[in-house]
Amino acid sequence: MLSKKLFTAFNDQIKHELESAYLYAAMVAWFKSENFDGMAHWMEVQSNEEVEHAKKFFEHIFDRGNVVQLQSLNILANKWDSPLAAFTAAYEHEQFVTGKINELMTLAKAEKDYAAEVFLHWFVEEQVEEEDSTLKIVELLKKIGSHSHQLIMIDRDLGKRE
Repeated sequence: MLSKKLFTAFNDQIKHELESAYLYAAMVAWFKSENFDGMAHWMEVQSNEEVEHAKKFFEHIFDRGNVVQLQSLNILANKWDSPLAAFTAAYEHEQFVTGKINELMTLAKAEKDYAAEVFLHWFVEEQVEEEDSTLKIVELLKKIGSHSHQLIMIDRDLGKRE
């Protein structure tokens, strides 16, 4: 079984992962409303990944003999001023999630829960990829500024994400 502290923290992380999915779903809606279908597709894939992350925590809690306690979700945002603002918000949110994963790893070490440490290792590596992918898009969007032709090209490229 998970310790009470880890159990509570893992349930909290399910909430963070589902709020991430909800945030990215809101970005899908906003990008679609702005006719950036490629960016909407990229965020839809991202939203689905976050749901999968929540499911991993869900299963780990059950595998350890506990029962998940779902929490209410918050709407983090639903409108942005530009694609750059949306992707910047996504990058900042990934940094927040990275901090939460790091806190979980610190707690698992303090609780001497080696199974939790092994489980969390995947998330530590995943967050490196998550931050990297969003930061690269932020940097590209900063470089192109308001050049609409290049923005259309980036939108088209982001629509190819699998």
